[in-house]
Amino acid sequence: MIIKAIEVNNVPFPAMNEDEVGTFLESKLNLQLGTIDTKGDPNIQPVWFNYDKELERFYIMTSKSSGKVKNIRNKPEIYFSIDDDNFPYKGVKGKGRATIIDDSSRVVAMAEKINLKYLGTLDHPTAKMLMEYAQNGKEILLEINPRYFSTWDFSKA
Repeated sequence: MIIKAIEVNNVPFPAMNEDEVGTFLESKLNLQLGTIDTKGDPNIQPVWFNYDKELERFYIMTSKSSGKVKNIRNKPEIYFSIDDDNFPYKGVKGKGRATIIDDSSRVVAMAEKINLKYLGTLDHPTAKMLMEYAQNGKEILLEINPRYFSTWDFSKA
């Protein structure tokens, strides 16, 4: 994993180390996914995600017909940001390449992980709805391979 510290007025902010990044990415914060549409305009969407520490990949479940999927089919380079707006501020942002995975067994398995992460149960009405979409082939996975992470942690400043 390549971790870069961000700079403010040419002064580097303290960065999280690899273990801290992994722990931070287990949080229930949304990932802000930035794609580029066919007109060349940016599109930013908040999404639930799962981060696989071993593979160093983000996984996002979304509708096959969503705008972000259309954008990624056209241009797979993406930007992302996950940040906590509670002081002391910290976050992870970066650039990567998204791959669309349309394998129903992988989609369903990851849908379970993501729903459990954010909702804590598969019995929640939202989890039931999303699991049904995944099982019926209406959802796909976006796998994001990050090229780098920039991190910040104001608790170290």
